[in-house]
Amino acid sequence: MAKEITPRSEDYSKWYNDIVVKADLAEQSAVRGCMVIKPYGYAIWEKMQHTLDAMFKETGVQNAYFPLFIPKSFFSREAEHVAGFAKECAVVTHHRLMNSPDGKGVVVDPDARLEEELIVRPTSETIIWSVYKNWIKSWRDLPVLCNQWCNVVRWEMRTRPFLRTSEFLWQEGHTAHATAEEAEARTRQMVQVYAKFARETMSLPVIVGHKSPNERFAGALDTLTIEAMMQDGKALQAGTSHFLGQNFGKSFDVQFADKDGSLQYAWATSWGVSTRLMGALIMAHSDDDGLILPPSLAPIQVVMVPIYKTDDERNAVLAKFEEIGKALTAKGISIKIDDRDTLRPGFKFAEWEVKGVPVRLAMGARDLANDSMEVFRRDTLEKETMPIEKVADHIPALLEDIQKNIYRKALDFREAHVEKCDSWEEFQEKIQTGKFLLCHWDGTVETEQAIKDATKATIRCIPVDSYVCEEKGKDIYSGKPSDRRVVFAIAY
Repeated sequence: MAKEITPRSEDYSKWYNDIVVKADLAEQSAVRGCMVIKPYGYAIWEKMQHTLDAMFKETGVQNAYFPLFIPKSFFSREAEHVAGFAKECAVVTHHRLMNSPDGKGVVVDPDARLEEELIVRPTSETIIWSVYKNWIKSWRDLPVLCNQWCNVVRWEMRTRPFLRTSEFLWQEGHTAHATAEEAEARTRQMVQVYAKFARETMSLPVIVGHKSPNERFAGALDTLTIEAMMQDGKALQAGTSHFLGQNFGKSFDVQFADKDGSLQYAWATSWGVSTRLMGALIMAHSDDDGLILPPSLAPIQVVMVPIYKTDDERNAVLAKFEEIGKALTAKGISIKIDDRDTLRPGFKFAEWEVKGVPVRLAMGARDLANDSMEVFRRDTLEKETMPIEKVADHIPALLEDIQKNIYRKALDFREAHVEKCDSWEEFQEKIQTGKFLLCHWDGTVETEQAIKDATKATIRCIPVDSYVCEEKGKDIYSGKPSDRRVVFAIAY
């Protein structure tokens, strides 16, 4: 199976698509631009959901659900917001079908046109704030801390599984606050939740920073982001948290009586991550043999492959694996005994390597007689032989080491591909080779756009951690004065 995966050095894009298919993560659907997330891929997403959901709830957030359809008029209330999504919206115009007069299938009933068109949600600020108006009357009703797990639609012409699809899964948090300070604090808090999840659960090093005005979320006063580097040196925006000011409070007349009795508009945040994280997981860690999964997100953390020739050997080896499996399960480790008798061990090895299972145990009748077992780790492709009785105690530490090693490898790769740059000629050359360049910027949208037009590079963030960028200099393009460096990269 690994031989069917295109090498990264040959065609990075095809390598990515091959892993999505060969690792059984997803496939194209009959609907253009949409994908089917297969059980193995969805199991990874479920683990992401479970971990993030617990992290959100630790901060006081509760889950809720809001409608899929949004009245078109709601988008007209916040001009900047609607401008940011207008070209991506899917619009429902009719509410009924009818049999075709010519007897060939069904057609839209022309008499069933909606009085007001409905937008399939591209994001839910407008519908949620129309509801918050009913919930918020007094300062005692604040803060409101809601999150929803759902799907959204943003019409895409050029799609790619997980990274960019017309329909995708995500979570979107929406909070309302009594003061700007509280809302800004929540914005910072949630981006750090995302950063912690990326680093500790996904083994993904990320840079936390502010988006430039040109790259902010539509309608936001400030956007914080986590930016990750993929193995081709391109950037992937892995999560964002937005300070929305009072824009939506005013647009939907969400006012509350303050402690002194005066009416105030509520302050807003929103924040989200999506199934794009699945794409990040693939592109940041995997190799030419297939997927590499951090143990914390692996649906199967340990797979056991028996090797045998006779039924007696099979029964003896499986009995020992079941014993070890029970010990590992008791430690909270997910296991699978691959007892399929229609496949040779070598094929099983290859299949589980492509699927990125962190640890593989292999044992035959001779190994059992010699009290030994082969332990294989997916991240380094290293094997070791150890006494059977030590395996169950060894696995937890091994999984922890794999988790850390995957992060360390990704961090080392990023650090080797980040550098300062002060020459425009050098910038144009290096940005195309796959690097994060720390460059001075004069703070203007015009300069940022000119750089993007010339190189396709954008300001990924104005970092608040990872790199110390506060220093005086001259803009990489315009030569105007600058107080700090920002992160430029070509992004997905």
